[in-house]
Formats: sequence, structure tokens, C-alpha cells
Amino acid sequence: MTYLQFYKKLQTLPAPYQAEVEDFIDFLKAKQQKADQPKKRPVFGSATGQFEISPEFDKPLDDFADYM
Repeated sequence: MTYLQFYKKLQTLPAPYQAEVEDFIDFLKAKQQKADQPKKRPVFGSATGQFEISPEFDKPLDDFADYM
């Protein structure tokens, strides 16, 4: 679809629908800008001290005692 065809179709719409098309175009532009931004990668060790693992974490579960 060319810009001229799009413009002619847009002119045939009532004003509320034209406003809705404008809002949708703004939404698509914002979505594209968000997608174009590089994703921030976490730095190794950046979560140090934010949570604590129990000392018994590696201890075998009592449910498996029969198999050991």
C-alpha cells in the first residue's frame, strides 16, 4: 500500500476512527523504539548479598534416605 492509498483510506474514516489510527501509529512507534533499545545484560555477581542459601541446601532429602 502506498502512502497515497493509505491517506485516501484514512480520509474516508470518521474523525474518531482517524484519532484511533493516530493512537495506534503512536503505539507502534513506541513499541519499535522499545525494541530497538539494547537489552541490558546483568553483570556477573550483581546479585551478591541479595539472597541467602540455607546451609542445608545440599543435604540429601529425608524422602530419599531409603535409596542411599
